Amino acid sequence: MSLPAWQRSHGQPLFSARLRSQPEDFVVIEELGWEPSGDGEHDYLLIEKTSANTDWVATQLAQYAGVPVKDVGFAGLKDRHAVTRQWFSVPRWHSPDWSALNLEGVVVLEVTRHLRKLRRGAHRANQFRIVLRDLVPSAPAATNERIEIIARHGVPNYFGEQRFGRNGANLRLAEDWARGKRLSRQKRGLAISTIRAFHFNQALSQRVADGTWDQLLAGDLANLEGSASVFEVPVVDETLRRRCADKDIHPAGVLAGAESEELPDQWRSALARARVEAGNRAFRVGVRHLEVEHGEATLALQFTLPRGAYATAVLRELCEWG
Repeated sequence: MSLPAWQRSHGQPLFSARLRSQPEDFVVIEELGWEPSGDGEHDYLLIEKTSANTDWVATQLAQYAGVPVKDVGFAGLKDRHAVTRQWFSVPRWHSPDWSALNLEGVVVLEVTRHLRKLRRGAHRANQFRIVLRDLVPSAPAATNERIEIIARHGVPNYFGEQRFGRNGANLRLAEDWARGKRLSRQKRGLAISTIRAFHFNQALSQRVADGTWDQLLAGDLANLEGSASVFEVPVVDETLRRRCADKDIHPAGVLAGAESEELPDQWRSALARARVEAGNRAFRVGVRHLEVEHGEATLALQFTLPRGAYATAVLRELCEWG
């Protein structure tokens, strides 16, 4: 199942390129944004993994420490086909010796302790370093101009294509679940998140087409930069316009729930059965510390995004890739 061609905000792609030619071409470094306490009953491990799935690493850590995998914590799922640094928490019930851990593609960089399990969404941001190869055509001047626009205005906060699976496989899974197919707890969660992501991207694409993805409208929710806080905007005054222009607040859209009337009936009924409550997500994401380095038919990008934002939302405003 092919995905819709969701609207771009800053113009058509400037070039095509190869992405993830090798794991080292896609580097992700997690920023917790806070310091573990240094004591407590949970070991906190800063791990560098190469071509390894986050869930797989969590399972291996649980087996090594002799604890249930559900008690291993991490702040977010990270790309498999990449080099990533992220934190895991593991109960230290059996005092595991982490210096003896031997897993292919996994290196323990730091060990500390904390009082509580690491929860999803507990990190602040992710740093990215991405190398694009085999650029066709290579247009440094136009690329630099587009980079400046992205840095100044941000990009639409789309869920990345990976959320929907290869060739839209997760959408097919979601439709099967909505029609009543029984799924495991993990796959049911994937189906729910896919429905919500697809609906959000559709609404955001319409705002991009309307030219209002980065503007507050009366009746919007406003998301406070760097937080999950939102407030209603019954009227847009000059102060709110200025705060939005300064990216202190962002217009936010709905993550669908059981009461979302704009959903197709089958999807709404499925979310109602699962008792999914509506949430929200910013329509715009700021791109911090954006730097670019041109090479011979290559382009290296560095930037930082808040948690939950996708690097591909930045790349799609610049190029196409394969």
